Amino acid sequence: MKMTAIQMKKKLEERLKNEDYHLSFNRDKNTLRVEWKHSKKGMTITLPNVIAKYNERGEAALDELVEHITEALRVMNTEPQLKGMEKNIFPVIRSTSFPTKTKAGVTLITKEHTAETRIFYALDLGKSYQLIDENLLQRVGWTTDHIEEIASFNVRSLSTETKKDTVADNDFYFIATQDGYDASRILNESFLNEMKANAIGDLAVAVPHTDVLIIVDVRNNTGYDILAQMTMKFFAEGRNPITSLPFIYEDKKLEPIFILAKNRPVKD
Repeated sequence: MKMTAIQMKKKLEERLKNEDYHLSFNRDKNTLRVEWKHSKKGMTITLPNVIAKYNERGEAALDELVEHITEALRVMNTEPQLKGMEKNIFPVIRSTSFPTKTKAGVTLITKEHTAETRIFYALDLGKSYQLIDENLLQRVGWTTDHIEEIASFNVRSLSTETKKDTVADNDFYFIATQDGYDASRILNESFLNEMKANAIGDLAVAVPHTDVLIIVDVRNNTGYDILAQMTMKFFAEGRNPITSLPFIYEDKKLEPIFILAKNRPVKD
């Protein structure tokens, strides 16, 4: 029997019972709004999307959604502090199309990276993180350079242990720890330099979404073809897609490339 939006609404209301929450249902849009009563801060859930995931994964999908909602609401209800939390500040990679302002119109702290990617900065809050904006910096009197320095140091402290897979004489290395900063490891220059020094062929790097970093020692055209297909697949399936274009790492620079089937890459 197909579940209706009303039935899903009732399920979520049961799971999200909290005297501090206010839930409101929009029948026309089939959405459920969950927010804090005192601040009105909250999030809107599109019920047909939830139903689709429920039909596919059952109660586990709802468990994951409820955990995400409660964590997001907790963060909204917490006043973030940068001072004393220096070890919890990390860079995060996003597409250049990712918004550079908060919904309230406050400018986020960013740095240019490549033609496809931009660096943002995040305060890690445990199960989630908050992107750092100008208001947070002003509150502690820090400069953008200071945030960049802290984040750059912290990303170098993250594990760079890889899983290796060799296909048609090409070595593929993957980092997918699910710590929220897998793609951020592309900013660890010493790690990339080490991989470059040990590569026999070209060194290619890809960040199709936030939860993976792919590094390839490309030794033939087949390697480029596989990388192109893999990056596109990961990009399409990722929760937070970044870019479907891989990069060539050369002379300590990342150059986005188009990979043509059976041919060498063409720089963007």
